[in-house]
Amino acid sequence: MVDNVQVNIYSLTGEVLRTQSLPGVFATQFRPDVIQRAVVAEQANKRQPYGSKPGAGIRHSVSTWGKGRGVARVQRLAQGAKGAESPNNVGGRRAFPPRVDKDWSKKVNQKERVLARFSALAATADAEKVKARGHRFNEELTLPVVIEDRLEDVRSTSEVLDVLMSLGLQDDVIRSKDGIRVRAGRGKMRGRRYRMPRSLLIVVSNHDVALVKGARNLPGVEVMNAEGLNSGLLAPGGLPGRLTVFTESALKKVGEW
Repeated sequence: MVDNVQVNIYSLTGEVLRTQSLPGVFATQFRPDVIQRAVVAEQANKRQPYGSKPGAGIRHSVSTWGKGRGVARVQRLAQGAKGAESPNNVGGRRAFPPRVDKDWSKKVNQKERVLARFSALAATADAEKVKARGHRFNEELTLPVVIEDRLEDVRSTSEVLDVLMSLGLQDDVIRSKDGIRVRAGRGKMRGRRYRMPRSLLIVVSNHDVALVKGARNLPGVEVMNAEGLNSGLLAPGGLPGRLTVFTESALKKVGEW
C-alpha cells in the first residue's frame, strides 16, 4: 500500500462508508512515452490485413497498337479502342495496391507493456490529468472513485445512472452523449459513421457481473474486469488520465499485481 494516499469508499447513494489506502501500483512513475508506445502498438496489432483482389483491373484482353498510328502507345482493349489495364487508364489496375501480406504489427517488450499499464493506472488517481482529458466530475471525489461491491449487482441502465448521479459523475456521461459527431473521412462509409468521446471506465471483479449489461447503454461508458485492463482502456488514444471507477473487489485484485 502507498503511505498517506487515501481514497473514500462510496455507497450507491454517494455516502462515504470508510477510507482505504491505494495499492502500491498507483505509485508507479508516470511515463507518458511508454504509455503512448504501448497504445500505438495495441492499435496496430488490431488492424486487419486488406488488399486488392487478385486480377483487379486486368480481367480483359489487351494489346497495344504500336507506333505510327498517331496515338499514344498504351494498352487498349483487344476488341475496341478504349485504353485499359495500365494504371494511368480508367478502370486499370492500381500501380502500388495495398497487399494482404503486409505486417502492420508492432512489438513492445513485456516489461514496457507492464510499465505502461501500471503508469496509466497511476494516472487515473491524478485529478489534474483526469481534467486534462476533459472529464467532468465532482471535485470533492477522491480519485480513482471506489464504490462498494453492490454496484456489480446493479442490472438496469436507469439504476446505474442513478448511482452516477449520486456521486456527481453524470456530467461526464452527458459530455460523451453531447459529443457524438459524424466521423470525418471515408470511415463514415464503412460502418463507422459516428464517433463518440470516451467517458467512464468501470472496473469490476469479474466479466460476468450484472453491471456489464446495466452500463453498456450509457454513452461512452465501458465496463472491464480487473484482469482485462490494459493501457488502451486506461489511456485511450495514448492520453492518460481516464476517469475510472473501481469496485472494492476490483481494487483488491489490482493490488495483487
